[in-house]
Amino acid sequence: MPSISAVLIVKNEAKKLSDCLKSLAWADEIIVLDSGSSDSTLAIAKEFSAKVFINTDWQGFGVQRERAASFASGDWIFMIDADERVTPELQQSILTAVQQPPAIWFVNRLCWCFGRFIKHSGMHPDWVPRLYPRNRAIYDATRVHERLVNNQKLAEKKLAGNLLHYLYDSIRHQQQKAAHYAEEWALQRAQAGRKTSLTSASLHAFACFLRMYIFRLGFLDGKQGFLLALLLSQSTFAKYAELWNRTR
Repeated sequence: MPSISAVLIVKNEAKKLSDCLKSLAWADEIIVLDSGSSDSTLAIAKEFSAKVFINTDWQGFGVQRERAASFASGDWIFMIDADERVTPELQQSILTAVQQPPAIWFVNRLCWCFGRFIKHSGMHPDWVPRLYPRNRAIYDATRVHERLVNNQKLAEKKLAGNLLHYLYDSIRHQQQKAAHYAEEWALQRAQAGRKTSLTSASLHAFACFLRMYIFRLGFLDGKQGFLLALLLSQSTFAKYAELWNRTR
């Protein structure tokens, strides 16, 4: 049976890490790379016999994921975040997939937000590459919205079962995450020489709301769909405004 390394990058994830690690009991090893937690994240990781490493030289999500993957020794890497959970169906699909020829396997994330699973709003289906043979793919160096690069042209396939994603705990949590992503996104764009205006920020925010709530059927997600469309349009405005502020 090929071995599997479950790999996480974390910071201050004490509230969610335990449930995530419980859903990874089938993995041959668990790699946790911490970027400077001040809560009990590291202690929780060690309770589950995870191999814990620390690197506080934050250069973005892509670089940090590659650093974490470098500590893995399994034949396959399964990349997961602390706010995600592997369902039994997905677990079985993973164990079956690693017995097949090398490929990039995509998982379908199902988000839980503000009291319900979100089935529309452009958030589901949400296929993301997470299972791949070690040293056969690499994350790019982008600071945010990092991509797994299939530079060896492996076959790309889909796993059965959902990866549950407990995205936001509260409005405050959403805004904190959005602020962090806005800063990373704006820094990345500014370093690439990109500029914007507040008018553009406003138009992008309005387009985000229309896309999520109308065109991607967010209204079918009830009040949560409306709230998400509103909050994410606000987040869209914030990231463009952050870029404008950095480059004006």
